[in-house]
Formats: sequence, structure tokens, C-alpha cells
Amino acid sequence: MKPASAQITAARDHPDWLVDALEAIASGKPVRKDLPGGGRLHIDRSLPFLCVHVSSGGSAPVAREITQANASYLLAPDAATAELIVAAVGALLERRFGAFMVLDMGELASDALLTDQAPFLPPFTIEVTAEKTRPLRAAVRAFVAAIEAIQVKFRTPRVEVHSWPDGRQTAAGTLDIPFPSMRVRFAPVYCQQASGKIYPELRERLIATIFDAGLHAFAAFASSTESLTASTHRALGRKAFVDAVVRTDRCIDEVASTFDFLLAVTPINAEAAWNEFAASGFERSPRFLYRPLTLQVEAAKRKLFSIPFEHLEDPVLYQLYREKQQELDLQLSILSARETAKFIEFGRALYGPVETGLLQAARAVLAGCGRAEARVAASTIRDSADCYFVERRAHEMIAEYARRCSDFEARVEVRDDLPAGLLVSGRRLLIARSTLMPVDRVEAILSHEIGVHLLTYFNGSAQGLRLFRSGLAGYEGMQEGLAVFAEFLVGGMTSERLRLIAARVIACAAMLDGAVLPESHRLLVDEHGLPEADAFNVVLRVYRGGGLVKDAIYLRGLLQLLDHLADGGALEPFWMGKIAAAHFGVMQELSARGLLGGPAVRPMFLDHPQAPTRLERARSGMTPLDLLDN
Repeated sequence: MKPASAQITAARDHPDWLVDALEAIASGKPVRKDLPGGGRLHIDRSLPFLCVHVSSGGSAPVAREITQANASYLLAPDAATAELIVAAVGALLERRFGAFMVLDMGELASDALLTDQAPFLPPFTIEVTAEKTRPLRAAVRAFVAAIEAIQVKFRTPRVEVHSWPDGRQTAAGTLDIPFPSMRVRFAPVYCQQASGKIYPELRERLIATIFDAGLHAFAAFASSTESLTASTHRALGRKAFVDAVVRTDRCIDEVASTFDFLLAVTPINAEAAWNEFAASGFERSPRFLYRPLTLQVEAAKRKLFSIPFEHLEDPVLYQLYREKQQELDLQLSILSARETAKFIEFGRALYGPVETGLLQAARAVLAGCGRAEARVAASTIRDSADCYFVERRAHEMIAEYARRCSDFEARVEVRDDLPAGLLVSGRRLLIARSTLMPVDRVEAILSHEIGVHLLTYFNGSAQGLRLFRSGLAGYEGMQEGLAVFAEFLVGGMTSERLRLIAARVIACAAMLDGAVLPESHRLLVDEHGLPEADAFNVVLRVYRGGGLVKDAIYLRGLLQLLDHLADGGALEPFWMGKIAAAHFGVMQELSARGLLGGPAVRPMFLDHPQAPTRLERARSGMTPLDLLDN
């Protein structure tokens, strides 16, 4: 180590750009400075560490990406520049936190094949070198433990831990810096040795794995030195989006906004189709008519796959946008195959099959609802609400949400080109003119559509990225599960409603097994006791477009939600935007990092007098049939 007097160059000797950066750090401002000789200093907030990569002509691109995924990093064109900046920035941050650590990230020159006892592909080397001080030992242990905990898919990492040799300053490739440092070098397993061609999936997994291990090391160092307290190692990640994220987000949203998937696959002649089907004695499939597509699928796909992802500098966001890109691609493929045999298969790829467990759960619901119907056979006829009653009540509920959150600017439209019922499209609530329902179901269905679908659209909009309002990939299942659960919380779940949700699963399974529409209709009427008109509404939804398996997600999402609650899971992150069950941890991480805020407005159905009691019952464990015990 250099003596203390030589650790930091006098401020007057620093170049102006470095002085400006130091002043910004000292005043608590973020720094993102492109260096005169190439590279960048990025500090979105002051932290007791810095991840450093010294570039050598772009020969270590993955090490560069891992480095710039951090909230505090330096990409330097050469060792001298790195040493100058680290010395100046480190001295400032060490004074603030009482400790400061450098993680020097790089790649080994080649991938040496380790062949001993390798059942499939040989392991690869990750070298970790550090001093033997207690804080760095803690950092190294945390890094190694994180690497060894990963689920290996391709090649197994083998970590070799070394200590700095005597005369560290003369060690090859070592930065001469006056702070505790940990050097990581890994084999370039993401590319073929001979051709240099990239393995994209392996590259992405390598970046995510080593980046996460680095955060573990930083957290362990901070804990050991008591320089910083973090709720989780992920909280040490970025707290600000770079401009590239916003540009990518806008581009993805532009593609998503060019079409409304559900409207594009929903028949516009539902009443005429019912009359045609009934006139045939329920023997011939009716003809469904659709809106003409307003986009050219090929052009939309070209735009979708021209969106650059390489500058996002955040592995978590990179993965979220990749998943959304793939989902939009599938949706566009489905639209291009509308009313063809391929439509069903594209839908299966997007929404998944009807699993055996899901089918069994649907049959159990239908059997249970049948018994419940027998018990209440003498029930009285309930008052009915038409579309205009529903429209008035919807305006009242939206007005109350707008009172609680001024950005809640939803529109209500009564339409003639929809099957009976309600549908949310963006910020619009669409009500079919033919809608007729029991009055005591109105509050429940509006809690479903407004309290979940519209609320998460506006709360997602408030997060700063449009991705959270249009929805993370695969979000629809959990959305529908939450929406059905909202009906229960306000006391509006009925056996008829639960039976329809289960019947959709039965019809989806039959369709995927090759049954045509009249066969599925007979199945629901003859074997499961649905009225003919109700059964037709189910098969219309399932066979629209050529066969859409989407409607199985309502019961699947409800089952996932009930399992989540029984396991002690919270609901709060689900109100922050449109997310899938698989993204619950991601939302918690982004929230811990400060990238996401809490929900702008909470669902009003949580204020129902019986909602807390019903929610506690769900936490103790419930089946779908238990929702009928209001």
C-alpha cells in the first residue's frame, strides 16, 4: 500500500472533470461522466464500494457488462486512469462511510477446459484474489457462497480463492490502489474458443450470476465494517434508470399500443352467433365475425425486434424486457393466425396447457357448485341490472378512485360490438349493451374490473416505466386470480360465477383435446348442468379466434393466489402494477432498490367491512369452493 500522504493526489492536480465529479458526490448528487480517454464513471448514489473494470480494447465484454450493472462503477481505459479515479473517489467515500472497497472485475485470457469428473460439460474457472483482512474474507465467502448456490444449467463454476502475494504492487494485472480490493477473473465460457461465436443464453446467465455474487460480496463487506445497513444485498443495486431503459420502455410500449389483443380476438356478432347456433339445434358451430386488424403484423415484429437491449446496464430489467418482447411476439403471431389451425397452438404456447391438477380442481368446483345449487333450489329471483345501471355505478366508483388519486382518469364506454359483460382495455372500461346481471353482482364485477385491472394500470403508470402498466410477461393469470378474489372480498362470489370460471377450464381442455364447439357445449350442458345460454357464453370465449386457451387462467390464477396467501405472502406488491406471480420477488427487489414506489392508490374493496376477515380466512388456507361461504 502507498503511505497515507501519497494516497490521494492534491485536488488542484485533478483534471476539471474529476473535480466536478467529486463535488457532485460530496453534495449527494448522482454522477454519470464519460471519461476523456474512453470509459465512464457512474455513481447513482454514494456507497462504500466501487466496481471497476479496466478495458483492454473491448476484449472482455461480459466483465464490462457485469461492472456497469452496478449502482457504482468505473469503466477505465487504462490502469493509470483507474488508479487516479479510485484514489480520489475512494478517499471521499471512505471518509463518509468509514470503509471503502473495490471490486476489480475482469476475464481470464482463455477458457482452460477442466475435464476431471465432468459428467456433461467441463467446469470453468473463476479466480478470486483478496487480502486476508476480516472484511474482505467476509466478502469473499459471500461471493463464493452465492456462486456455489446457483442452479447450474450449462457449465459448473469452480472458484479458486487466492491471497495477494507479497509485493502486491508488482503482481501482474493488479491495480495499485490504497483501499481493500477484491479481484475477480472468470473464464470466457460464453463464447466458442475457435470461432468466437457467442452463446447468448450462457452469456446472460453468467452476467446475472456474477453480478448477484458481487452484490453479496458488497453486502458482506458493508456488514463487516458496519459502513452501511441494507435490508437485502439486492437493495445495493441501482436506484435510478439510465436513459437507455426509458428509451427501450417507450419502444416496447409503442409496439404494445398498436393493437388490443383481446378486442382483436373477441367476436363482434355474439348475439347473432347465439341465434344461429340455437337455430341449428346446437349442432353446428356458428360463424364468428371479428374487427379487421389495424396493424401489419410483419411490420410490428420488425419494430419489436429492432429495439436495442444492450445498454440497459441492469440484468433484472434486461430480463423483464426480453420476456415482454417474447410475449408480444407470441401475441402478434396469434393475431396473424386468427381463424386458422395454428391459432390454437400459438395460444397454447402463450398461456400454457390445461394441467392435470387444474382440470381436477375445475371438476371439483363444478361438482361442489352442483351440490350447492341443489341446496338453494328454492332461491328467489333477484333484481337485475342492465348496462346503464352498471355504467352509472362504474362512474361512481371511478370518481371515488379519482378523488383518492388525481391521475385515475378512466373512461367508461357502452358498446354494441361485445358479448354480454365487461372488458378493460388500457384506461377504458367497456360495457356490452346486452349486459344484464343480478344487482348484487354489480359491486363484485366492478371490483374485479376497476379495482384490479384499471387500478393496476394507473398504479403501473405511476412507476415511471410503461412496462408496469401494460404488464410484465405472463401477468394475466395472477391479475385474473386477484380480480376473482376481489369479488369474494366484497361478498359477491356466487356459485353461478364460480361454476362459469371452472367451466372455462373444462371447455379449454376439451378444445385442446380436439373437441369442436358443439361437442364442448354438449359437455357443459349434459355432464355439468350449465344452462344452454351460459354454456354458449363459455364456448364463445374459448373458441374465439380459432380456439383460445386464455380462459383457463382465471382458475389457475386464483389457485396460485390462494397458495400465495396460505404461504404468508403479501398482496401489496401486486397493486404496484400488472405483474405475474413469478415476478413477486422482482417487484420486492426493485422496490428495495428504490426504483419502484408503493401503489399510488389501494383497492377500495380492501375497505369492505368483511374484507379483513375474509382475507384472514384465505391466509389460513382455502379452496375455491370455500369462496362461496361469504
